Amino acid sequence: MLKLKDTGLEEFSFGDNPDDLFYILVNKKISPDGIDVERLSKADPRKFDAVLGEMGCILMLNGLEVTELCMRGELDNENLHESMFDLAKDEGII
Repeated sequence: MLKLKDTGLEEFSFGDNPDDLFYILVNKKISPDGIDVERLSKADPRKFDAVLGEMGCILMLNGLEVTELCMRGELDNENLHESMFDLAKDEGII
């Protein structure tokens, strides 16, 4: 089973709005260096999710989703990595 230490949290912004900000929980056993943004930018939009999966993406949330989940108490903004890992476990993703 995957452990917290085997994952990383990456943040990508593609604009100025909260829904342009993405938080990605990454399996470091698959991608020790994290998400390859160059490869991702060249991916066919129809295969975007598959490419993310190949790069070890476990869970991806945008800024609005993170804010909403923090307000509900399902994520902790001060400990986002661990709380996203726990959410992925609770939801059966891990």
